[in-house]
Amino acid sequence: MRKDDSVYLGHILDLAEKIRLRLVGTDRDQFDADEDLRIVLAHLIQNIGEAARCVSRALQVRHPEIPWNDMIGMPHRIVHDYIDIDYDIVWDVASFELPHLVERIRPLVGSA
Repeated sequence: MRKDDSVYLGHILDLAEKIRLRLVGTDRDQFDADEDLRIVLAHLIQNIGEAARCVSRALQVRHPEIPWNDMIGMPHRIVHDYIDIDYDIVWDVASFELPHLVERIRPLVGSA
């Protein structure tokens, strides 16, 4: 049975909040020095991509302002050959892209 889109959208917001909380007061040098933080953020971003993949195609079509393909492809963008993680992408997504994504998705939760 397919879950409601609002479940996946809510999950995306929950994951984004976990990332935001872990980055409060953290600059790039601190991020680079903290292996645990880098691993956790990469994992959370991958989970956002998986949740986005589960959002129905109909909702994706109704909301082209949300970069669904970028989100769905994110696990493949940050992990190269399942060995090396591109932490430049992780930092950029967590620091700069997610706040904009949250602004776009928040109004959809409950109306999906």
